[in-house]
Amino acid sequence: MVPPRHETVKRRGWLWVLGIAAALCVAAGAYYYKAQNDAKIASQAALVSVPTMVAVAGEVAETVRVNGTVNARNFAALLAPRILGSRSGLNRGGDGGGGGGGGGQGGGPGDFSLVLMRLAKPGVHVKSGEVVAEFDPQNQLQRLDDYKDSALQQENTVKKILANLSAIKEAHDQSVRTAKADWEKAILDLKTAEVRSAIDAEKFRLAVEEADAKYKQLVFEATLVEESQRAQVRISQLNRDQSKIETSRAEANVGKMTVKAPMDGIVVMQSIVRNGEFGQIREGDQVAVGQPFVQIVDPSSMVLNATVNQVDAERLRMGMKATVRLDAYPDMDLPGTLVGIGAMAKASSFRARYVGEIPIRIQIARTDSRLIPDLTGSAEISLRSEREVIVAPRAAVFAGEGGSFVYVQSAEGWVKKKVELGLASFTSVAIRSGIQKGDVLALAAPI
Repeated sequence: MVPPRHETVKRRGWLWVLGIAAALCVAAGAYYYKAQNDAKIASQAALVSVPTMVAVAGEVAETVRVNGTVNARNFAALLAPRILGSRSGLNRGGDGGGGGGGGGQGGGPGDFSLVLMRLAKPGVHVKSGEVVAEFDPQNQLQRLDDYKDSALQQENTVKKILANLSAIKEAHDQSVRTAKADWEKAILDLKTAEVRSAIDAEKFRLAVEEADAKYKQLVFEATLVEESQRAQVRISQLNRDQSKIETSRAEANVGKMTVKAPMDGIVVMQSIVRNGEFGQIREGDQVAVGQPFVQIVDPSSMVLNATVNQVDAERLRMGMKATVRLDAYPDMDLPGTLVGIGAMAKASSFRARYVGEIPIRIQIARTDSRLIPDLTGSAEISLRSEREVIVAPRAAVFAGEGGSFVYVQSAEGWVKKKVELGLASFTSVAIRSGIQKGDVLALAAPI
């Protein structure tokens, strides 16, 4: 039996309603599942985004940081030798000047120039007495030869003058004896005046006066001749002695052309202005007299010369330990000890005038082949420390009304724990109680 048409239509309507309801249920279930899944993912993402750090056992130190330059406490500065000798070339033989007391061409600037012919390599180790540098000795050798010739010539000149003066003195003495004889003869002639005419008698009297005056004049000149002779001899002797002095100076100058190390150490070159630019001393350079050109430094006596703010300086004490680091070698840590604290503060050009700085010195305890003077560096001076304590980053410690606390990760999530703090540095803090070694701490508030 076929059902009526209106019942068939009614049944199909209910089927559509049931299909729509089923679709809505499926959509609602899918939305709920997606919401739950998104919440779980968001929760996991929030959990992962919290930065953490593991608490470890170690040491916390309160430090003062200073900056400075590395220098050697024990060193020897080698200076270009000071060349001694006359610049005028007086009594210099050879081409430098004439003998016999006359001046010549003079020493000239070339005689006193210093040109490096040989120089030790920078950074090499030398022993005491080893040759470090040699200057061109040619000018000094020439001066030495000239003054040796001059000294010999002056010595012969003195002997010649002594011989000539002896002959001159003998000739003058003969003139005195002759004048005396003439005077005595004139006196005898005058005694015959009674038997002579008046004119002859007057001539004899005048002859006696003339002979007497001549004799007295020659006797008086004898003293002057002796003084003149002694003066000439003395002048020649002074010229001879001056040549001998210049000879000894030239010999000393030749020896100064070779510079030896006064101590064991490392060769460190000094700077020089060359063509308007600073550069290290090298072979072929001309240096000024007395100019420092090389340093010999003791590598076991390296120090860091630094300055510290006068406020921080009040906390420093002799013997405090430090860790020295060099800007050129960031991976190198050197132990050090504070061995010097200045007594007077000095102002810095980079700070206000009322901010004073105290110079300090840190002795570096360990040697290293890379440790040379003039390197810049820094040092962490340990004021006090706590050892064998739980160390946590300062970012992991939070402050509240009840005191300091941290967030420790557990199986159930983050647990807030109160802690007792100890000594703190710039980056970490000692925790005396509240957590244990190995606890995972949150570096930001997780909730």
